Amino acid sequence: MKSGKLIRRTGFAGACALALALLGWSAAIWLDNAYPPPIAGIDRLSPEITDRDGRLLRAFVNPDGRWRLPVGLDEVDPDFIDLLITYEDRRFYEHAGVDPLAMGRALWQMALHRRIVSGGSTITMQVARLIEPRPERTVGAKVLQMARALQLERRLSKSEILELYLTLAPYGGNLEGVRSATLSYFSKEPAGLSLEEMALLVALPQSPETRRPDRFPERARDASLRVIERAVMTGMIAEGERDRVADLQYRARKHPLPSFAPHLARRALLGAPDKIRISTSLSRPVQQRLQRLAASAAERIGPKISVAIVMADSRDGSVLAEVGSADMFDESRDGWIDMTTAVRSPGSTLKPFIYGLAFQEGLVMPETVIADRPADFGGYRPQNFDMTFQGDVTVRRALQMSLNVPAVRLLEGVGPQRLAGLMRRAGAVYSFSGDEGPGLSVGLGGLGMSLKDLVQLYCGLAAVPGRAPRPLDNGVDPVRLGSGIGPFMEAPAIWHVTDILRELAPPAGSANIDIAYKTGTSYGYRDAWAIGYDGRYVIGVWVGRPDNAAVPGLTGFNDAAPILFDAFVRSGLDHVAFTPAPAGAVRLARQELPPAMRFYRGGGETAASGASVEAPPHIAYPPAGARIALSQGRQAYSPLIVKLQGGRPPFRWLANGRPLDEPGRRRNLAWMPDGPGSANILVIDAAGRTARVDVFVE
Repeated sequence: MKSGKLIRRTGFAGACALALALLGWSAAIWLDNAYPPPIAGIDRLSPEITDRDGRLLRAFVNPDGRWRLPVGLDEVDPDFIDLLITYEDRRFYEHAGVDPLAMGRALWQMALHRRIVSGGSTITMQVARLIEPRPERTVGAKVLQMARALQLERRLSKSEILELYLTLAPYGGNLEGVRSATLSYFSKEPAGLSLEEMALLVALPQSPETRRPDRFPERARDASLRVIERAVMTGMIAEGERDRVADLQYRARKHPLPSFAPHLARRALLGAPDKIRISTSLSRPVQQRLQRLAASAAERIGPKISVAIVMADSRDGSVLAEVGSADMFDESRDGWIDMTTAVRSPGSTLKPFIYGLAFQEGLVMPETVIADRPADFGGYRPQNFDMTFQGDVTVRRALQMSLNVPAVRLLEGVGPQRLAGLMRRAGAVYSFSGDEGPGLSVGLGGLGMSLKDLVQLYCGLAAVPGRAPRPLDNGVDPVRLGSGIGPFMEAPAIWHVTDILRELAPPAGSANIDIAYKTGTSYGYRDAWAIGYDGRYVIGVWVGRPDNAAVPGLTGFNDAAPILFDAFVRSGLDHVAFTPAPAGAVRLARQELPPAMRFYRGGGETAASGASVEAPPHIAYPPAGARIALSQGRQAYSPLIVKLQGGRPPFRWLANGRPLDEPGRRRNLAWMPDGPGSANILVIDAAGRTARVDVFVE
């Protein structure tokens, strides 16, 4: 009798399975055109910000407050896919959305044991339930689920259905999708998973809340072992693997998802709220290392201190790392303020560009002596940081010691407007207080500029000599183009500046690496700066309080420079050597300089002495910017005749920075160029006044 009842039960189960399948098929045909599956509703994905190689920097919860990260099959461990199909739906690639055999087996087991032993849902049916959830578990709901599965199979490929499952499957709490689960439970992407991790991820969606490894490790372990047992039975894995993982602990804690470059990521999201994936120029490994460095440095320096770091590639302008604060979520340090874009006083960091312009104009050479004594520039009386004066020093030493008076003397010689124009050509943005234009105080930090703009400016020193720096581009913020008017700075002038800054000793305890760098401290110890570069990369560091409060004793050399050197080392990028000296860039000892260039007096002092009333020197021929063909098809070049007007003899002539002969009274010069290319000719008269032309020899 019992066997007869069993036969009747199993026969009834099979008939039910067939009937359900037919009902599902009929419903699918009826729904197919009138009510297509709500696939469009699955686009409520978590926005993610990635680095240049597609690695996750930061993600945000979707509008429902859930972590739902999209994932492609090529981003998931293929063994996990095999294990999932083996356990959930072995005939996934064979059925059309509904598996009558699996459904009949499930009904037969339920009839035999009078309880649900296994489910008959295919992966496609589970996807149908996930995109159109229904709380009730009725026959009608099951039939609709089957109909939706059949519809999905007609519209999507098997790979697309799998990707939907891997994106929507629940994994406990507000985690949806395998990628959210692996990042949260294992702190890794879903590639290269271990066997126990794969088994857990297969088992979790069936009961995501009761099998969570962070809350119920024993249940998670038991469910995972059942998945492994099934894989052993089908021959997918060896029995030894089951024995190996049998005693493993499945306790895990939920990790926060990656949060790199949070300030930039927030701006990216606000700027493109409808985009799901936004790519930046950052490098996640570099960003991660420098972010950790900023946090540890701020902790070491003191409370309420923040640190910002920007690293850029001068060759293409791409930003590799952008650390806006020591910790965005640290309220005690005002971490939510992005100090890479905050406008602050740059201190002495602009001095290298003053010296570069002075080299370019032929006012001085590195070994020219300049006075560091009290001076009055129309009521402006700059003083040095330590309130002392060094007397007569070389220009090289004045820049290395960051002396204020020599810098102001040279800025008066080249003109503050020239410095402002150079910054505009580089694409750096700056601001002045009130309606005043640039004055002599600009050279000592009397303007506002952000860390990113300073890095933009220094890219002009690290780039190919003479070429305007490429605009910084992080992939999110608008790109700021330079004015495009005139060259940034001539190659010999850049080389001299770099040569001087490379000689600066590193801070105590820092690695002895070959970089050129400059530090700066703003008035009142509010901002400490350090910016350095090698033959390719530029790193800028800011240290201070975001609320602009003074920090007594804070200086660029003591506080920002050690971070700068650590940043170059910890970035993990190979050091790039500096380019060789360009044509016209030579080191000359002081005794090799023309007498008028051995000591710089400045325009004001010259005028005060009443030494000269005649017209200043002017090179009448060749005109500035002329292209001159001297070879005329022959191997050797013919001399170029240079004609001078005005000025007081004797005259000292220089071509590409090299003296041509002894001072004399001749106003015509026959100069033989070294070869084709750009060249400059400079003349200095007895009063120290200069005239210069730039030509191109063909």
